[in-house]
Amino acid sequence: MPAMKTIAILIPVFNHIAFTRKCIQKLDQLLAHRSFNNCNYRVIVIDDGSTDGTSEWLNERHPEVVVLQGNGELWWSGGINMGAEYAISELGVDYLLLWNNDIEPASDYFSQIDELLKSLGDQTIAGSKILYDDQDQKNVIWSFGGFFNPKNGSKSMLAYNKPDSPEYDRPIEVDWLAGMGTLVPVNIVQEIGWWDADTFPQYHGDSDFTFRAKTAGYRICSFPQLKLWNDKTSSGLKHGGTLKGLSRALTDRRSNSNLKDNFRFYKRHSSSVLAYRALIAYYIIYFGGFCKWKLLSLFGVKKEK
Repeated sequence: MPAMKTIAILIPVFNHIAFTRKCIQKLDQLLAHRSFNNCNYRVIVIDDGSTDGTSEWLNERHPEVVVLQGNGELWWSGGINMGAEYAISELGVDYLLLWNNDIEPASDYFSQIDELLKSLGDQTIAGSKILYDDQDQKNVIWSFGGFFNPKNGSKSMLAYNKPDSPEYDRPIEVDWLAGMGTLVPVNIVQEIGWWDADTFPQYHGDSDFTFRAKTAGYRICSFPQLKLWNDKTSSGLKHGGTLKGLSRALTDRRSNSNLKDNFRFYKRHSSSVLAYRALIAYYIIYFGGFCKWKLLSLFGVKKEK
């Protein structure tokens, strides 16, 4: 009989204790007092300097959870690295499961991972089907993995904003995965290195890591049976229709539109200068949309949220 595999669930957090409470309670509901045939789980929360009592609540209510303390400057990639290093060196785990405190798994999520481990092996990074945790969009996909073309610069998320359908009920090989519900064999980390916290502290840390794994010859695959719902209300930074907000969206680490981070991703992974045309086109559309709604607002027309 194959040896049981240990999976460390890594959850980087900074404040938002309400999300963390809900997340841990859900994990406890799905994992506690349950036995799996092929794996067992350890939960690790990386608290990057929360001031809302997150660590205190965890230590008091959930002593089974490992709580690691950051200095407030880890951001996402640094938090994942801290959790991964502890899980590998201190717990000797076989897999790392990247998690967020604002996602909710399907009731059979961990049973599906247990079944998947029978055939997954250690050459594949497995991704989840991530849907919106919104009453009106429960069946709408946010991400099912993504693609990047180093030659023409095209970067996209598979099935983004599309209704879930039979088309997405099969495993699909992709180029990169989001940083939630992503199962990473430890041997891949040991070969390609950690998440790049210096270059991509927040956004693109996930896509950079998985794309590096892809170019190193590993399989990156999204599995439809691994379903998650993501609450997007606490994620990212939008410009909000103001010039000050636009400036922040282009420079703040919490923004997916950060100019430096996007340029760095293309600089690292593009194989042709022509790839930058896609990045330029993205910002033309981004600026165009801002100007369009700014102009329309002068006539009392507001964008629907």
